[in-house]
Amino acid sequence: MPLQQWSDSILIAELTDEPMFSEEFETLMRQLEDKDNATPDVIVDLKRVTYLNSSNIAQLLRLRKKLESAERRLRVCSVGDTVWSVMLITGLDKLFEFLDDVSTSLASLQIDQEDD
Repeated sequence: MPLQQWSDSILIAELTDEPMFSEEFETLMRQLEDKDNATPDVIVDLKRVTYLNSSNIAQLLRLRKKLESAERRLRVCSVGDTVWSVMLITGLDKLFEFLDDVSTSLASLQIDQEDD
């Protein structure tokens, strides 16, 4: 399952390469736009993504903007070398918070919650 509700306040999205990336991403955005639920923090797990195209980058930026406007946090994890080079070349390494894996991302969000 690409989306996992870890808790009431944390959602994990495990994305894969196109064409599934866009479909999974749209499912994530629909869930975040559900007015009945509070917007959760999001962990985007890219361990199964081997490349990013410009559309994927735009989707990630849209997610970042959505979460920032809801005052929620975003963590991106498990980024492979090819995807990481795209992040570096485009400057996205400065816009997103990257962590090694889902466990580290969860710990980071939980520590941030305690600090709030």
